[in-house]
Amino acid sequence: MQLKSFRARNFRSINDSGEILVSRITSLLGRNESGKSNLLKALHSLNPVEGFQALSPIKDFPRDRKLDECSDTTPVVESSWTLSKLEQQQLGKIFPRAAEVTTVRVGRRYKGETRWVTFDDLPPLEIDDKWLKSKVRKLLAALDTAAEECDEPHSEAIKTAASNFDSAIAQTDDLQEWASNSGTGIAALEKALVAASKELPEAIDDSVTEMDQLVKQIAGDEKAHTAGRNWIVAQMPKFMYLADYPELEGHQNLAEYNQRQQKNSPTDEDRYFAKLCKVAGMDPKSLQDLVNDPETRNQLVNRASAVVTKEIRRLWSDRSLKVRFNLDGNFMDTLISDPTSVYDVEVNLNERSRGFQWFFAFYISFSADTNGDVAEDAILLLDEPGLYLHAKSQSDLLNHFRDDFGNQILYSTHSPFMVPTGQLDSIRTVSIGEKAGTTVTNDPSGDSRTLFPIQAALGYSLAQSLFVGPNNLVVEGITDYWMLSSISEYLADQGKTGLSPEVTMTPAGGAQKVSYMVALLSSEELNVVVLLDEEKDSRTTRDDLTKSKLISDRNIVFVTEAFDGNPPGEADIEDLLDPKFYEELVRESYAKELKGKKLALNDNIPRIAKRVELALADLGIEFHKTRPTRLLLTKMSNDADAVVTEETANKFEKLYEGINARFQQIKERGGNRLTPKIK
Repeated sequence: MQLKSFRARNFRSINDSGEILVSRITSLLGRNESGKSNLLKALHSLNPVEGFQALSPIKDFPRDRKLDECSDTTPVVESSWTLSKLEQQQLGKIFPRAAEVTTVRVGRRYKGETRWVTFDDLPPLEIDDKWLKSKVRKLLAALDTAAEECDEPHSEAIKTAASNFDSAIAQTDDLQEWASNSGTGIAALEKALVAASKELPEAIDDSVTEMDQLVKQIAGDEKAHTAGRNWIVAQMPKFMYLADYPELEGHQNLAEYNQRQQKNSPTDEDRYFAKLCKVAGMDPKSLQDLVNDPETRNQLVNRASAVVTKEIRRLWSDRSLKVRFNLDGNFMDTLISDPTSVYDVEVNLNERSRGFQWFFAFYISFSADTNGDVAEDAILLLDEPGLYLHAKSQSDLLNHFRDDFGNQILYSTHSPFMVPTGQLDSIRTVSIGEKAGTTVTNDPSGDSRTLFPIQAALGYSLAQSLFVGPNNLVVEGITDYWMLSSISEYLADQGKTGLSPEVTMTPAGGAQKVSYMVALLSSEELNVVVLLDEEKDSRTTRDDLTKSKLISDRNIVFVTEAFDGNPPGEADIEDLLDPKFYEELVRESYAKELKGKKLALNDNIPRIAKRVELALADLGIEFHKTRPTRLLLTKMSNDADAVVTEETANKFEKLYEGINARFQQIKERGGNRLTPKIK
């Protein structure tokens, strides 16, 4: 059974949540104290792993309402489930009338030991009067013939049974009474015919069989209906709610553990350790029995260490850690080390970060519980999972949900990094109002606080999708991005050299921010080339990049590489254009501010953009590169040939060739790393 939707009512902060659609992984997103936990707890009460129990009106009924408004029959949860093909077949055998049912509803009230069940689109229990009358008419005619062919007293017995049957089967107001009377009538007919050694024609006999089956179906429908409801409740997945995740103890006494197991008095700590042993494939009893065979013991725990390490490295991408179980007599320690560090220092699990302890406990608990145990087919209700994890690790946790669990998962969060931006249709926004209480919308809507995590997640995702790829050209500013991309596209359309389509441009927001962007991209092991203007700040940026070993100097390109012969001492991207054309762009884009004023450029200043900036400053006008660049883009769309002269095209082509060559060299070297990757 697959949970399709649910609705919570009359529970804590919830008056009526509205119908909440559920996918395989569903995110309940809302600010603190909006009622996310109450939604999960209400759903959990429908079929908890711990066993179904009555709710407490004093504790669970909304506190702002009078207690006498709550009765035993006050609704709490209503849920909708879809059945698989196999489940439909099984239900049809138990409750034939529901053979075509694909959706069922299950709900609970405040008290009662059972849950109510309804079947969507269940065909009504009815009789086709036209069909029945036709069958009866033909049967009575055949009975009349059979009676005439028999001697007394059999002839009279058949006529009496036929008359009684006709009277019984004609009364269809109360179907259960009809089925009882008709069943008696059919039995009397069959008895009279057998006594007279008389057989009906085959077609008529088949009609009697059909009517008898209908009678039995209707007579047993109420019992089958009850059996069907009970079967649905029994098939419904259990709900496993988790808000606090156990912290596994890194130091265990095997002798004491085994002793408590023998006495059947395990502690909570023992139960968590048992899960660890199950996942690692260890038997604490065998390890203790082999205390005098250290070689075999060490081989067993070495294998267990490798099993857990392999999974932890797959799931915990923050750092490549190693797990080792160390035995010393009756004591076993769980040690964690970072094999990429210089000294490979081992630290007990108890002393690792809170985030790693949480993740380790989460992995162990659910690997054990979902592998043939209590949570294998359960629906997992996770309250604020990954709260102690780093942002990147929270994103990894979402992948863990998707890739490593077959369970349906509903989780609450207010973290942008727990927002599944690839499946926005699985997000349910949770809001709370003074009168309405906790409500849920199935599309992202709500106040700014509620929607902020989605906005932040989408902004991060959009930035990555727009400006990040496997091959990244980092440029200083957005105007560089506009100019380089538009002219590259134009040149490529003309059959000339443009920027390789495999390259993604990433604007850093200024020369001072290039180092941060390079560090970000390099940390993701992406290929990076940097394009810098030729001026003092950019040269400082180049030195910072190479000294910090973020990137090799051979992956740094200066704009002056676009010039043949003797390149200028300083140059920006704008200097690849005709200087007179760029001056015209400035005059046109600043026409309003320059009206009645004379713009005088100093040709002794090497960079055209700098000349413009100083000239405008003399007139009390602030210069923004974006204004002439936007105008350039407009002219590119209207008359690109006038913008990209032959000399301009040659300069940009040479620059693109140099950038493309750098990426080809990176590819041939097998990556962007300055040092070999440690395996």
